[in-house]
Amino acid sequence: MRKLLACLFLLILMTSILSGCWSRKEMGELAIVLGVGVDRAPDGQVELTLQLAKPSAFAGGGEGAGGKEPPTWVISETGKTVLDAQRKLATRISRHIYWAHCIILVLGEEAARDDITHYLNFFSRAPQPRENMWAMVAKGKAKDILETYSELEKTSAQDIGYLARAKTGYSVTIKDFRVMYYTKGANTIASKVEIVERGVTPGGPQKENPTKLKGVALTGTAVFRGKTMVGWLDESETRGLLWLRGEVLKGVISVPSLTIPGRETSINIIRGHTEVKPQYDGESVWFDVKIDVEGDLLEMQVEDIMEREVREDVEKEIAREVEERARFTLKKAQGEYGADIFGFGVAFHRRYPKEWKELKDKWDEVFADAGVNITVEAHLRRSGLMSKRPTG
Repeated sequence: MRKLLACLFLLILMTSILSGCWSRKEMGELAIVLGVGVDRAPDGQVELTLQLAKPSAFAGGGEGAGGKEPPTWVISETGKTVLDAQRKLATRISRHIYWAHCIILVLGEEAARDDITHYLNFFSRAPQPRENMWAMVAKGKAKDILETYSELEKTSAQDIGYLARAKTGYSVTIKDFRVMYYTKGANTIASKVEIVERGVTPGGPQKENPTKLKGVALTGTAVFRGKTMVGWLDESETRGLLWLRGEVLKGVISVPSLTIPGRETSINIIRGHTEVKPQYDGESVWFDVKIDVEGDLLEMQVEDIMEREVREDVEKEIAREVEERARFTLKKAQGEYGADIFGFGVAFHRRYPKEWKELKDKWDEVFADAGVNITVEAHLRRSGLMSKRPTG
């Protein structure tokens, strides 16, 4: 009898423990967030915009696959905080707001120039938003970015996510953004996203009144100092940023011909390596930066690259181009923004831990006055399938 009661007790206990996903919600009960935008409202409150997936549009193809129904629903609400705005949105959305599939977080320009902790704290504390969603700053309003459509992908959130993943510029996740923010010796940076024209659609039967197509593109980098965005880097300056940070994964460099004006040679970058060596003599701080570049010849409009002198000249031009971009970006970061966006402070802390304690609280000022010596070496590894330029 005792054994029977014991077994019955264990059975009841196991039933309570192995009760399954008691909090599970079916797909039909979820409003899946693909993208989120955070703007500063005119009255200083938070404007939260969600791009929600329409399951029926995805199942049936949606607008992106020839259907008539837009694949997403973009909805906005304002509140004192992000959570307050979300609560208000919940009263207008018939399904449970589900964050786990959110691809992008877009911060509006006005919000970025305000105190960013006021707008991003929710995404660091809430359990559902994933740390690997892409974080970026909009040129203008984040809401406008989410209201665009993609010509290739089903949604603009997916489109932007693929652009960020391609690493054509400087891309960061919300986790990367948070780590940079709390790291002494490095200021925060994020991708710049803006609306661009992507051609036109034909007009009526007489081809009149064509409609301009608008899409989105990653066009540079947002620069922060502390809690506030202080400015932008364009695409060329962003390449200089990546060289100085040692984060160039791929790209193309075109250099002019040394003998024929107007002709170019294009090199595909296959590897880049940057070494930053801090120096300190007790009074002055400076950095020796060495950048190594390796590339393959992709296109040549002029000389025979197999000739040694020509090859060496092209390598020198590549090195000159990389150094020029790096110096221009460095000058802007030191002179205009006063923000160490290269992580030089982290390198200094690693080499001079004791001295760092004295300088860390005024590092932006130290960085702005620091000397930087940049040397670049470039090497061509392969010349493609042709050994010589074709002649006619």
